[in-house]
Amino acid sequence: MSTTYIKPNSFDRMLNTSIGWLARRGVSLMGTAELSVIGRKSGEWRRTPVNLLPYEGGPYLVSARGHSEWVRNMRAAGGGRLQVGRRTQEFTAVELSDEEKPVILRTYLKKWGWEVGRFFGEVTADSTDEELLAAAPRHPVFRITVKP
Repeated sequence: MSTTYIKPNSFDRMLNTSIGWLARRGVSLMGTAELSVIGRKSGEWRRTPVNLLPYEGGPYLVSARGHSEWVRNMRAAGGGRLQVGRRTQEFTAVELSDEEKPVILRTYLKKWGWEVGRFFGEVTADSTDEELLAAAPRHPVFRITVKP
């Protein structure tokens, strides 16, 4: 399994803090939400803003930066919460295999490439299926199911 992770710089951390703050107050920028997942070591809730991708059989969470802490926590917890304003949705998550990812990565890059494209190197929404498949191990993808 790949362990690629691109750590956020100070500007990215400031931007993430702002986007999370907005999501908690009900402002979703193109589908952003605040993800909360129980920490696998601490047992405490950990929060980060995410780009929720609506797609067939989804929605989906894609980690553009790779195998981040939220990804590792999600694997351990099997789910979490999404919040926009006062609306909080609990969900379960299933990680996709690399073979299932190309169509999701392409759709994600079509919608969010302007923001996250730098984390995908040469791969874009116009890349071939083979190029997307080669990038798949570096970008975990989870299908989420909102609990009733």
